[in-house]
Amino acid sequence: MTENKHTLCIVDDDIIHHFIIRKLIKNIEIYNKEPLVFSNGEEAITFIKSASQTSYELPDLILLDLNMPIMDGWQFLDEFSSIAPTLLKHIRIYILSSSDNPEDIERAKEYEKICDYLIKPINELQLTSLLRVV
Repeated sequence: MTENKHTLCIVDDDIIHHFIIRKLIKNIEIYNKEPLVFSNGEEAITFIKSASQTSYELPDLILLDLNMPIMDGWQFLDEFSSIAPTLLKHIRIYILSSSDNPEDIERAKEYEKICDYLIKPINELQLTSLLRVV
């Protein structure tokens, strides 16, 4: 199987979730890179802005939590939407949240950059599928 050279980014304040994703990645043959990890949307946006003119540093896939301190997922999406046209790479964003609130799911559909809304915890099959699409 060929190795996936793309970069995964986790934007979530839950360190247990970070651990789960890292553990799953070790079991996925097509992916062997360490993911970028940010504890809130502000950290992620700051990184994306700093790497905006170097496509190789930008993530290909973002797993975004909604409920975080400092800058939550919704605020991240608003900020990301404003800078996305200037980025040298198309970044796929998946919301990965513990919220199954229909209002959150419907609100996510308003963002053109959102590929899908997934409920935590993500499993190995789901993650493998996301990494294959990138």
